[in-house]
Amino acid sequence: MKAPRVTLDQWRTLQAVVDNGGFAQAAGVLHRSQSSVSYTVARMQEQLGVPLLRIDGRKAVLTDAGSVLLRRSRHLVNQASQLEDLAHHMEQGWEAEVRLVVDGAYPSTRIVHALSAFMPQSRGCRVRLREEVLSGVEEVLREGTADLAITATNITGYLGFEMGHIEFVAVAHPEHALHKLGRPVTFQDLQTQMQVVVRDSGRKQPMDVGWLGAEQRWTVGSLATSATFVSNGLGFAWLPVHMIERQLVEGTLLPLVMEEGGRRHPRFYLYSNKDKPLGPATQILVELIKRFDAAPPAMAAAVSA
Repeated sequence: MKAPRVTLDQWRTLQAVVDNGGFAQAAGVLHRSQSSVSYTVARMQEQLGVPLLRIDGRKAVLTDAGSVLLRRSRHLVNQASQLEDLAHHMEQGWEAEVRLVVDGAYPSTRIVHALSAFMPQSRGCRVRLREEVLSGVEEVLREGTADLAITATNITGYLGFEMGHIEFVAVAHPEHALHKLGRPVTFQDLQTQMQVVVRDSGRKQPMDVGWLGAEQRWTVGSLATSATFVSNGLGFAWLPVHMIERQLVEGTLLPLVMEEGGRRHPRFYLYSNKDKPLGPATQILVELIKRFDAAPPAMAAAVSA
């Protein structure tokens, strides 16, 4: 790659000349001599081979080419400043990245609210978000490739922060045979029908959470796919209420009237990597995740606005 001929300092000097209306004014702002500022801009034009400024009376005015280049240079200088700030924050122990793994059943809106509130406080720290299912979350945390994990699984050897419950409901299409029984659905009724289950993304010890040993079983890769299958009449499933609100309103999914077990309320937990101390950015994100997990939906939307 060809090395740039013009330095960031030269671009900053040009910006100062334009923003302050002339070489003398820019010199005062930059605490340099006017001759130094004039030489810097002249040298820039020579290096680029393009006239950037023209003198109109006593004022320096951008040429068309200068206007385009200056506009793009502002992004360049801003990014360089952000990079320098990030290096400074890292020197003070601020993380460059926080790695978060979340179970696919956890409400994504809560994560969005937490990350939206985190962004203005992040100081350039980026978040790498990863979605797994069931034991897949635990595997990622134990492998050390996540700093934080949200899961309904009780992870042995880790102390988790207790978060809220998520409601799952057994549902099927309104025309499904289970809705036509004329009585509450039993465990034996479910065993004769096709159940749609979500594949555990864990590789070492995958779990069959929620499978009832139905004669027919379809395994899919995500809760969203499961909802699509079931709302089109392909079997029954337990699905998070927050994910199927639209289908419930539209009537493409209907809760099963069951003798027992029609609704489940697993509790979620927030875990951290016990082999890595929490940095300041991670601590801020932890508190935001806790806040928006506890906040009612309407309040969460108002706080993040």
